[in-house]
Amino acid sequence: MYKTKIDLSEKTRRNVIVILNDRLSDAIDLQSQVKQAHWNVKGPHFISLHELFDKISDAMLEQIDEIAERITSLGGTAEGTVAVAARRSKLKNYPLSITSGRDHLLYLSTQLSVYGKSVRGGIDSTAELGDADTADLFTQLSREIDKYLWFLEAHLQDKA
Repeated sequence: MYKTKIDLSEKTRRNVIVILNDRLSDAIDLQSQVKQAHWNVKGPHFISLHELFDKISDAMLEQIDEIAERITSLGGTAEGTVAVAARRSKLKNYPLSITSGRDHLLYLSTQLSVYGKSVRGGIDSTAELGDADTADLFTQLSREIDKYLWFLEAHLQDKA
């Protein structure tokens, strides 16, 4: 770990960094899955889904950056390679055969939900460790995840 004048104990920072790196892996995996959907979506709602998936991908890239920067500000190393993310991510592998918009929506909404649950777990864990700033970061990320989950699920709730 690198030295920092942040007034959290080294033990707290180490524990928080582990949690952050786990969420970093999930976020990297999810962003790549959303991009997979963006590239491969087909069907009557192609353009609206293509653009929505791109917005979610961009939001995930920002979350990745926020998580990684928090890790390094705590004196840790952001472990953000694709290889590390592939090993650590708690998300299911994205089926490469999906093409229909509805199938992408179903799969991505499930993945976003899993990610959201792990981020909310991070709120509680980091608060218990005494790192209110990281808990606040996770709270911010959680609100954004819930918003995009709502966007995805709204497409699935159409009764027409």
